[in-house]
Amino acid sequence: MKKLFFLGLLIAGFILISDHVSLAQCAMCKSNIEMAREGGGTNVGNTLNNGIMYLLVLPYAIAAVFGFIYYKKYKEKKAAEQKLNAPSHS
Repeated sequence: MKKLFFLGLLIAGFILISDHVSLAQCAMCKSNIEMAREGGGTNVGNTLNNGIMYLLVLPYAIAAVFGFIYYKKYKEKKAAEQKLNAPSHS
């Protein structure tokens, strides 16, 4: 019971401080956008969005490639097992 109470207290603490933590994230992105706006650049936001999408998609793409390779190997193994276990009609 103490562990459950402690876990609940810990989660509540994270929820309460989450607003303060989220404001402190990505300081480099914020400073780059502010400096670009002062310099007259308007394309920085699009560039940062493209970079974020790249970072978001890449891990999923890698997982999909490994998943596809695993699926193909599993399918080949299953077909070989069925071929070995199939009754011969001689």
